[in-house]
Amino acid sequence: MERKTIVVYGASSAEAEKVFVDAAYELGGLIAKAGKRLVSGAGSTGLMAAVENGALDAGGVSIGIIPQFMVDNGWLHQGLTETIITPSMHERKKRMAQMADAVVALPGGTGTFEELFEIITWKMLGLFVKPIIILNTDHYYDPLLDMLDRTAQRHFMNPVFKKLWAVADTPDEALKLVDTLSDWNDTTSKINTNK
Repeated sequence: MERKTIVVYGASSAEAEKVFVDAAYELGGLIAKAGKRLVSGAGSTGLMAAVENGALDAGGVSIGIIPQFMVDNGWLHQGLTETIITPSMHERKKRMAQMADAVVALPGGTGTFEELFEIITWKMLGLFVKPIIILNTDHYYDPLLDMLDRTAQRHFMNPVFKKLWAVADTPDEALKLVDTLSDWNDTTSKINTNK
């Protein structure tokens, strides 16, 4: 299935190591070269900026969604193809989910974790059905993936829900998963499995 709009979550930290910045930039370029649109958080630093710049430098479309208070703080990337300003963080995440044909999570901190866990939870509940890919650059997400395994092992999550996301080691693998993964069948969602 061809997916045209790829939402990417990622760190805004300007101190992220080069291996992460390079992978984010590469992913942005691959999205653009594949003729897809990038949607991100519109940040001017960190992996967010790197993926945006990768797409723009490759001649692609980079759309940023950002709450007004972040614009007021001077955190907006100034070179985006399009900027959508929202009144709140909640509205920002809602708009990103609505636009997504697939989601890719780059390495990041608590903000990225929060976005990733929210979209996984929405998928578990049948509120979002598109692919979710975790880009595990330099094994960054290994401890988190171990914790998710533990969550299933200790009966805090049905093991079937480990299929809600896929893991990629490289940007190229992530983009291939975007187009090869199927939408989630919401008849297996948490809501329906309890009926």
